[in-house]
Amino acid sequence: MSTSSPTVLLIGTCDTKLNELIYVHDKLVDEHNVQCKLVDVGRNSCSHPSIAYTQADIFAYSGLPAPPDLKVLPRGELISTIIQHTIPLVSSLHQKQAIHGAIGLGGSGGSSLCAEVMRAALPLGFPKLIVSTVAGGNVQAYVGESDVTMMHSVVDIAGLNDILSPILENAAGAIAGMARAEQSRLVHSASSPTTGMIRMTPGDKRIAITMFGVTTPAVTYARELLSAYPCTTYVFHATGAGGRALEKLAESGFWSGILDLTTTELADALLGGVLSAGDRRLTAAAAARIPQVVSVGALDMANFGPMDTVPAKYQSRNLFKHNPSMTLLRTSPEDCRILGRQVGERLKQADPRITEIWIPRRGVSALSVEDAPFWDPEADEALFAAVNDGLDGSEVRVVDVDKDINDGKFVEGVVYKLVEMMGMSRMGGQ
Repeated sequence: MSTSSPTVLLIGTCDTKLNELIYVHDKLVDEHNVQCKLVDVGRNSCSHPSIAYTQADIFAYSGLPAPPDLKVLPRGELISTIIQHTIPLVSSLHQKQAIHGAIGLGGSGGSSLCAEVMRAALPLGFPKLIVSTVAGGNVQAYVGESDVTMMHSVVDIAGLNDILSPILENAAGAIAGMARAEQSRLVHSASSPTTGMIRMTPGDKRIAITMFGVTTPAVTYARELLSAYPCTTYVFHATGAGGRALEKLAESGFWSGILDLTTTELADALLGGVLSAGDRRLTAAAAARIPQVVSVGALDMANFGPMDTVPAKYQSRNLFKHNPSMTLLRTSPEDCRILGRQVGERLKQADPRITEIWIPRRGVSALSVEDAPFWDPEADEALFAAVNDGLDGSEVRVVDVDKDINDGKFVEGVVYKLVEMMGMSRMGGQ
């Protein structure tokens, strides 16, 4: 095997899935010329020549107090204990550039274990793949705000057969390819910071922007305007996962500035829609003292699945079929009063020198401008007034603009205000 081959970390419970893990291990080594480090995260210790890190190795490496007898721990406590001890090992291997990709196999418990380790120990952009029995359903609890890739095993990972085996072969091929891409990035990064890659240059600042289909024109123009400044823009689709990822990165201080035009996920959290980002949305930037310009984009709607999945209590409301898979619910004046107050209250303690809320009085989305399906001046007015109510006692400024959110003048206003807050100057004297 070439010493330049990438290395893949393979995570699984060897006491219950050894044959399947060895099958993936051997495919990686023998067919894809990839080195493989198998980590045993099972309840019962296991011995096999292909295991690179035994259960005992994991616990010894972590430096944490030795756990109680794993054999008697309840399943949930067992998984939490193994996660806690495995994260330091995986994090160290990544920091040493000793691995170039990670793959795990599991049912619900094993998938949860693999996913939590990957999310905690491996950064965005590092290849992460889990072959899982639960990947055919809602994987939000596993993927979270990360970039973990889930592959459905279709059948349980409990014996090789003509359904599971080709799926495992595909998974081995996928992670081998991703690991080679990661290794290539590392090589290029060391030899030439720009070769074949999009890299931030020294002095570049990171700006997060939130977008929905109905605020796309605004974000497109905002990105065009910001291209004249020394910054890199990162657009988050406000689908729940997007908002959670933005907030998590804000907590770590990743952002230099945030253009939070599209706060629609608050409506889904309030009304039980399918794109909620949870109750921490619109909180991290204020706590981290990150410059931000916030608007109320797409707070005219909450999102549900196909029309027949909309809860009965909303069937008499103003509904709009966005596509066969998505139905939009127009927020009512009462909904908007709650949402506006939430926006104000969550920003009330923000630094007023680097925080502003901009109100597009002619429409908060492409659907709520005059004569559009969600045009509702009463609801919009309730939203705007409630933002001010929620800010009562705060010095955070609210800027009213007699334009809709996608109007060029409104976009120029929010962009140049953020630029001013961040102290950026145009590049090359533009």
